[in-house]
Amino acid sequence: MTPEVDVRGLAKPKAWEYGARFLFGGAVAVLASVTAKRLGDFVGGLALAFPAILPAALTLVKEHDGRQQAAEDARGARFGAAGLSAFAAVLFVVADAGPWLALPLALVAWIVIATGLWWVSYGRTR
Repeated sequence: MTPEVDVRGLAKPKAWEYGARFLFGGAVAVLASVTAKRLGDFVGGLALAFPAILPAALTLVKEHDGRQQAAEDARGARFGAAGLSAFAAVLFVVADAGPWLALPLALVAWIVIATGLWWVSYGRTR
């Protein structure tokens, strides 16, 4: 499977489905804010890391494009989450070096992990 952009897919969902995504994402952000107020910034940050729109999006993808496509989208989200975890870990380790070094290194870590997982999962089968 090669990643591709298909703008025709934007016409599939109805307006209320976009609204549901927006409301679900907003609810998760509010929940993260309340969590941060009650339990501290660290726990609130973990709550904010929850992919706010993913559950709603996967439900809609399954409805419009089938279970297999929803599973593929969920797999891609896992690749991105692993890359984001690598980004955070690198940033945590090298943040004192300054943003001009820390951010590019963290970006490279994210790209290497996310694309590496894609290659292991899909690239070898070509």
